[in-house]
Amino acid sequence: MNLIPIDDPQDARVAAYLDIRERDLVGRHGRFVAEGKVVLDLLLSTGRFAAESALILENRLAGLQPILRKAPADFPVYVAGGEVMDKIAGFHLHRGILAIGLRGDPAPAEILVESLPRRALAVVLVGISNHDNMGAIFRNAAAFGANAVLLDRTCCDPLYRKAIRVSVGAALKVPFASFADTGTFTATLDRLGFSQFALSPRGTTDIREAERSQRLALYLGTEGEGLPQDLLARLHTVRINMAEGFDSLNVAAASAIALHHFSDR
Repeated sequence: MNLIPIDDPQDARVAAYLDIRERDLVGRHGRFVAEGKVVLDLLLSTGRFAAESALILENRLAGLQPILRKAPADFPVYVAGGEVMDKIAGFHLHRGILAIGLRGDPAPAEILVESLPRRALAVVLVGISNHDNMGAIFRNAAAFGANAVLLDRTCCDPLYRKAIRVSVGAALKVPFASFADTGTFTATLDRLGFSQFALSPRGTTDIREAERSQRLALYLGTEGEGLPQDLLARLHTVRINMAEGFDSLNVAAASAIALHHFSDR
């Protein structure tokens, strides 16, 4: 392994890791931060995104060697003590495991859905703006075998550090892409033979009575407002029945129930 000791928080080689929380808000110009052991393992093993470097707390290094050996021999592994690493990150980083990934050039959602297999389950997200929900939905998508997650342009970033962490690295594993116009995209899915179900507390069909087709797109909307009314009017709507006097679930919890129902697993 290419181990590189760092004893100066201002060392130019670790500039990509400086002031992590502040830079989460302004972006990293084609890069993203992966945090934690499981996430690092997925970054280095799935191959969906290239990894640029890692920054590891010195007392975590020994336990990470089997994972770090999955990287190329010249992959830079910066190693720092606790005080230096906290000064680099700008806060106490108790996990002590960071890496920088490269986003690459994203393909539009239309290209991704064209490549899906004959039997496919896709999750379509509209207006999901909470990173905890985004990460949890990706985790559920991975757990229940969804082939892709498609996001409209109002959704938050699945490669935001917190979203990746909440997803337990699933955002680095499940293929995803964005689309610009929901109406045009629903027409694309229709042309490709997808049944399209919109999850709503006021759906016309109990989800337990909804049958999985060969190709299915499951739509999920933001907390509170849910999916736009014009979209609900165009799609077949399904609901998760609940106890009397309570009408909705957190979107992440609803996604788990729906994906479990429609999963092949």
